[in-house]
Amino acid sequence: MRSGVVVDTNVLVVANLKNDQAGPDCVLACVDALETAKKKRVVCIDSGSRFFNEYFRHANRSGEPGLGDAFVKWLWERQAHPLHCERVEITPKPEDPDAFVEFPDDPELSGFHCDDRKFVAVALGSRYQPSILNATDTDWWHFKAALEKHKISVRFLCPEQMD
Repeated sequence: MRSGVVVDTNVLVVANLKNDQAGPDCVLACVDALETAKKKRVVCIDSGSRFFNEYFRHANRSGEPGLGDAFVKWLWERQAHPLHCERVEITPKPEDPDAFVEFPDDPELSGFHCDDRKFVAVALGSRYQPSILNATDTDWWHFKAALEKHKISVRFLCPEQMD
């Protein structure tokens, strides 16, 4: 069985050369991770299009001009194909549409960025137990231990950015 992966939007941004902090090694790591995801992984997204809504704010659905754009187009075209994509149902909490039932109720994660909670919720709801790809978002690094407690695996593609 193929393993799964969740792609944080910042990976697409770096692959599109839209992050000034990211050096050549970081860009290459992101491009490589996206290519591996396309060829060897099942990309896990939410069934309510929250991922795509965010992706489309940072990447062009036409697939051009960047490699992050190309990945988003590829994913959009294959979102219904189970060999390439798993659509995971996540449940928003009634009091806050950016909070999810699947996100751990843990005081150590209370400061975790609201926009990234959907990625965690999908990872926890997926049958693939996917790792989450992160490029430059230090929030993931700061909450690494608390996330690991809940069996969330984050792959830091640009560890030099995590200071």
